[in-house]
Order: sequence, then structure tokens, then C-alpha cells
Amino acid sequence: MPVPSLAPGRTALVVVDLQRGLVGRDVAPHPADTVIENALQLAEAFRAAGGTVVLVRTEPREGAGQPVDVGGGPQPTMGDVVDELRPLGDLTVVKHTWGAFHGTGLDAGLRARGVDTVVLAGLTTNLGVESTARAAHEHGYAVVVVEDAMSSLDAAMHEFAVGRVLPLLARVTTTTAAITALTASA
Repeated sequence: MPVPSLAPGRTALVVVDLQRGLVGRDVAPHPADTVIENALQLAEAFRAAGGTVVLVRTEPREGAGQPVDVGGGPQPTMGDVVDELRPLGDLTVVKHTWGAFHGTGLDAGLRARGVDTVVLAGLTTNLGVESTARAAHEHGYAVVVVEDAMSSLDAAMHEFAVGRVLPLLARVTTTTAAITALTASA
């Protein structure tokens, strides 16, 4: 899954929904710990190369999707981005829908930084990541998705998105290949 070079000054890593309340859920085919580790490797490589890192988290709009008491007290909120990926001067985006572009300043923030390529990682493959990939494609960005730095609610959903949908919008690659493409250009 080779990727052409990724110019750090024009490429952003967009990490979708790696936040406390989501990483505790069962995901497949890659466990959440693997997704976090691979996203962290990508973020460190992007930061070291001078690339843009965007940390996206979901926050439901007031009155929509609020935690409900299902016995034993309220369910946990989704919370902040996991500690491993704490923002280090990164662009942060709060979204209220599946995708990171709708109703946020993501597009303006990327364009202000001269970004024309986005590399996507996070949860879940066929929801937040795919929705963000579709919008990035529609906004004219070149899109790369990192298969082993994302996961879904089950393996079949992930595999369908990675095998059938995302290749129509993006290059599909691995963490190692994305880092190699980034460092080759740095």
C-alpha cells in the first residue's frame, strides 16, 4: 500500500474521535489500543516533520445524544481526546455530527495552513472517519486513510469501508507506509 510522498507543509493528520468514551468500546478488527498506538506514531511523525496534526472530538449538541440513565447511573460522556494524544500545539476541532468538516472550522484551519492533503485515522472507520473522508474529498483535498490506525464496531463494517468505499475517495495505506512517505519528503 505505498503512498506517494507526503509533503509535511501541505499535509495534515486528522485524528477522528480518539476520545475516552469511545476507545472503551469494543471495536474491530483492530483493538482500540492498537488504533491509539498507531495514531500516536503518526502524530509524533507529523509533529517531528513540521506537519499539521488535527485532533477531532465529538460533543453532542445540547439536548441531542445526551447520556441517559440505563440503570446504575448516567452513562459516561465521550470526553476529551485520550491522554496519549494530548494536544501539543495541534489544531483541535469539536464536531457535532459524524464528519469533522460540517459546522466546524476545519476547512478554514487547513486552508490557512496551506494543507492540500489529509491523512485520516481514528474511530469509527465507517462512521466518523468515512464521513470525514467523504467531506475532505468533496472539499478538494487529496485523502489518505490509514487502515491500521482506525477500527469500527465490527470487522465486517471496517472491511467493507476499507475495501469498497474508501478506495473510491482515498488512498488506503498503513501506519508504516504513511510515516515512510512523510519522512521521505521531510
